Amino acid sequence: MKIKGIVLLGFALICLVCAGKVFADKSSVKIEAPQVAEKGAEIVIKILVFHKGNNFIHYTNWVEVKINDKPAKRWTFSASDRPEAENFTREFTYRVTEPVTIVVEANCVLHGSEGPATWTVSLASAQTEKEDKQKESKP
Repeated sequence: MKIKGIVLLGFALICLVCAGKVFADKSSVKIEAPQVAEKGAEIVIKILVFHKGNNFIHYTNWVEVKINDKPAKRWTFSASDRPEAENFTREFTYRVTEPVTIVVEANCVLHGSEGPATWTVSLASAQTEKEDKQKESKP
């Protein structure tokens, strides 16, 4: 009788894990920020994190932001200190002194990451110069 119970419990756990994979997914991100900013301006960078599942064994365990290949922000979560919801946002401000490339990635503790998202912020003066050169080159 004990063996039947153990086998049944094992089968139930396998079904639960397999069903979880059908409904669960990797953490993914989207970046919202301006495309152009004046040199010295402070911009708001908004990170949207998407993930199906938020419980003590399945959650987004970190979100990392790099700006121009340098670490800028990192939020770390644990089983006892999870994100507030499956899908959540984080915002921070950044002073633009040069063209900016923002790379953000989030990770699910079980399934990993969908991969990084990238966003570029150009300097307004550089953008204007580029447009002026394009106008000059047109006949």
